[in-house]
Amino acid sequence: MKSLQINHLQVCYAQQTILQDLNLQIQDDDILCLLGASGCGKTTLLKAIAGLVPLTQGKIVLNQRDLSQVPVEQRKIGMIFQDYALFPHLTVAQNIAFGLGKTPKTAQAEIVAEMAALVQLSAFLQRYPHELSGGQQQRVAIARSLACKPDLLLLDEPFSNIDSQVRYQLIEEMKGILKQQKVSAVFVTHSKEEAFVFADKLALMEQGKIVQFGEPVELYQRPHSRFVADFLGSGSYLPCRLSDPQTLESELGQLRGQSALTLANGQPIDRLKPLFCLLRPQMLQLTTAGKPNATIIGRHFLGHTFEYQLKVGEQQLSVYAQDNLAIGRQVRLVAQSDLINLFH
Repeated sequence: MKSLQINHLQVCYAQQTILQDLNLQIQDDDILCLLGASGCGKTTLLKAIAGLVPLTQGKIVLNQRDLSQVPVEQRKIGMIFQDYALFPHLTVAQNIAFGLGKTPKTAQAEIVAEMAALVQLSAFLQRYPHELSGGQQQRVAIARSLACKPDLLLLDEPFSNIDSQVRYQLIEEMKGILKQQKVSAVFVTHSKEEAFVFADKLALMEQGKIVQFGEPVELYQRPHSRFVADFLGSGSYLPCRLSDPQTLESELGQLRGQSALTLANGQPIDRLKPLFCLLRPQMLQLTTAGKPNATIIGRHFLGHTFEYQLKVGEQQLSVYAQDNLAIGRQVRLVAQSDLINLFH
C-alpha cells in the first residue's frame, strides 16, 4: 500500500510560518494536485515531501514508513522539475539510466528499453536533449524518474513549458503512464485547467493552509468558500432570500433545493445577513421562449459557443449558449436548482 499521509505538518523559515498544520492523505495510484496562487506554500510542501526542506513539526508517512528524518536519497521518491533537469551532454538512453548506477549493465539496458517504449521514445535513445521537442524532453524526464521504481513521483509545474496545443495530450499520456505503472504522484500547478484534467484529488492552498481537499469535481461544484469558488471558475453571486427552508426567491424567480438549504460550508443560514447564490455560466440556461427576465449587454464568441453577459435587475450574470443573439435582445434565464451554493 503506497499511500501518502501528511499529519499536522508545519514549516517555518526565520520565525515565519510557511505551512500551517497541514493534513491530507492519498491512496494507491492517486494523483494529487497542490493548487494555489504564487506564495501559497504549494512548492514548499512539495519540497518538504521530497526532504529538501526541514519540518518544524508533523509527520510525512509514505507506504507506512515515516519519512520525517529520512534523507532525500533514501525516500524512494522521484522528482520531475519545471525545466526537466536533463543532462545536455548525455543521450536520451544515458539520461534515463542515470539513477541506475548500481544496477548491472544488462539490467540497465532492459530498463532503459522498457521505459523508452513506455514513453514512446524508443527511436530517440541516441539523441541529445537539444535535439528533442519540449514534449519529448518531458517524456525523458518521466522515463528517468520511473526507471528507479519510485513509491511516489513529485512534479513541479510539469506542463508550464509545453506548448498549449500539445499540453493536454501530454497530460493525458502522463496520467495513463502513471496509472499503468501504479505510481502515486503529487504535482504543483497554478493552472486549474491542468488540475482538473490530471488530478484525482485536489488540495487548494492559501497562505500556507489547505482550504479545501477532495475530488476536483467536488471542489468545483461544492466550494466551501468564496475563495474556492472564485479560484476554480468564473461565476456570479445573485442576491436572494430564503422564503422557506428549501426555497430561494431571486431576480430569476424561485430556486428550490432538494432538501433544507444551508450555506456552502454546511453552516446554517443567518436570515439577518445578506444571502447570495453562486451561479456559474453553465448552471444557467438561456432561452428566447417565455417571459423575458434578462437583457443581453455583451457577448464573446468562443468558437464552439458564445459567452453572454446579461443584466438581470441590477445584477450582471454570464451564460454560455449556442444561439447567435444580438446585444440588447431580451431573453429568459433559467437556473439549475440541483447545485445551489449559498454564501453570506
